[in-house]
Amino acid sequence: MINKAIIVGMLGLTTICATPAAAVSIMDPTDDFIPSYTAGPRFADLDVTGFSVNYDSMSQFFTLGATFAGDIDPQTAGLYIFGVNTGTGIARPFASIGQPDVIFNQAIVIQKNGTGSVGPNALDPAGISIAGNMLTARVPLALLPSTGFGPTQYGFNLWPRNGVGNVNQITDFAPENATVSIGAVPEPATWLMMLVGFGGVGFSLRRRIGKVVTGTVYA
Repeated sequence: MINKAIIVGMLGLTTICATPAAAVSIMDPTDDFIPSYTAGPRFADLDVTGFSVNYDSMSQFFTLGATFAGDIDPQTAGLYIFGVNTGTGIARPFASIGQPDVIFNQAIVIQKNGTGSVGPNALDPAGISIAGNMLTARVPLALLPSTGFGPTQYGFNLWPRNGVGNVNQITDFAPENATVSIGAVPEPATWLMMLVGFGGVGFSLRRRIGKVVTGTVYA
C-alpha cells in the first residue's frame, strides 16, 4: 500500500503545477546605504531589506516585490528603479561606485505615489501596491520583450534613489553588485516528477521489505 504521506504530497504538488509560477527572493541588510550616497538624508524607505521576483508563465506577468527598513512615505523624496537584463544587458553605469556587475538593458520605474512605467509605457496603477514598508508591482512580459533570455533567465536588480540625476543619489542595491534571476528554481512540473520518482522508490522499498519480513523463518 502506498504511503499516505506520498499521496498527499503528490496531490499538493499537482495543485502547485496548476499554477505555473516560479519565484526567487533575497534578503538585504538593514542600514547598508552605499558609501557613495551623499545626496540627501537616509530615509528608511530607501533602504532595501528584501527583494523578490515572481514569474507566472500562464498570465505572462512578473510580480516584483520589495520591503524596506521603514514605511514608504510619498511626502519624502525618492523613487525605485528595477533594472532588467533581458539578454543583451550592456549598460554598466555603476562601476564608478563599486557596482560594475549591475547590468541591465531595460528599467522599471516605480514612484512613491504608486505610479510606474517601463520606458515610455505606463504601468497599470491597479497592478502597483504600496502598503507600509512593502511594495509590489505587476509587470507584463509584453513590456519586457526578450533579447535572448527566457523570462526565468532575466536578471533583476533594485536600486532606490533620492532623485534622478547623479549616481550619488542611489541609496542601496539589491542584490549588491549582481542581478538575481529565477533560472535556478525548478519548474513545478520538475518538482512533481521528482516527488513521483521518490514515491516510486519508496513504494518499491516498502514492497521489498515486506517480502523479506514475510519470508523470514524464526527459530
